[in-house]
Amino acid sequence: MSLPYATPSGLWLPLVTPFRDGALDVVSLRRLVHHYAEQPIDGLILAATTGEGLTLDEAEAAQLAAVCAAELQAAGRRIPVYLGLSGSDTRKVLAVLERTRDWPIDGYLIACPYYTRPSQLGMELHFAALADATARPLMIYNIPYRTGVNLGNDALLRLAERANIVGLKDCCADTLQSVDLLWQRPRGFAVLTGEDALFYSALVQGADGGILASAHVETTVFVQIAAHVRAGNQPAALAAWSMVADLPRLLFAEPSPAPIKHWLWREGLIDSPEVRLPITPVSDDLASRIDRRLAVSRLGRVA
Repeated sequence: MSLPYATPSGLWLPLVTPFRDGALDVVSLRRLVHHYAEQPIDGLILAATTGEGLTLDEAEAAQLAAVCAAELQAAGRRIPVYLGLSGSDTRKVLAVLERTRDWPIDGYLIACPYYTRPSQLGMELHFAALADATARPLMIYNIPYRTGVNLGNDALLRLAERANIVGLKDCCADTLQSVDLLWQRPRGFAVLTGEDALFYSALVQGADGGILASAHVETTVFVQIAAHVRAGNQPAALAAWSMVADLPRLLFAEPSPAPIKHWLWREGLIDSPEVRLPITPVSDDLASRIDRRLAVSRLGRVA
């Protein structure tokens, strides 16, 4: 396998998309990107599930990419930025690849076709066609509890031999499948967990990192967990994990990204916790729970 592309690794953030009064909130977006440019993250994903990508029109997604690129450049931070894509019509996804050819992005995170439940061969041909249509790297997003179909390791390993299919966001919810993939994957093919609650265990099993919505908060602690595991310091990694292990349960207690947006709003990183239907704002009960946990986090930073 030739390796013309960088292998994704470390902590990637699937960035929320801030809204205000129904529109993209560019002021908050700039503040948000600048904030995370100062954090030791390894990559950004735009317009994916956490970014409410299915509610964005193409003009908004283009503006999102342009603002993000400009803010990273202004901050002097060069990290890869991938665009989240999904779709059940291969032709339509190919058309999106063509229309985004000149966007200031570095690659794509593409989910398995949803709802139609294609065969393994159908998914393999789908991703092969997409890979052939772009010079940019692709990561595959396997999340069967959202799409209704699981991309098995046999098809995935054949796709992994393609030079620009560089990795997987793994949410297959099958530990045996995940571990088997880690054992069999070719050199240069990354496996990043997308299961926030399993971040520590996935790293211990050999995953290259994670794409974690929860890492919008306590970002440096999530980074430290990965660094300690890489260094072979399991006690330090476990101690760091114990500091944030409660966050995935809290931040996914109601449909994402509403809880994360509430936290970021309380932190002053975005001007509104607004989400787009069918996602709704957090309940009063969860808002109170998040506020209490945020107070604990602030005390920890002061200490």
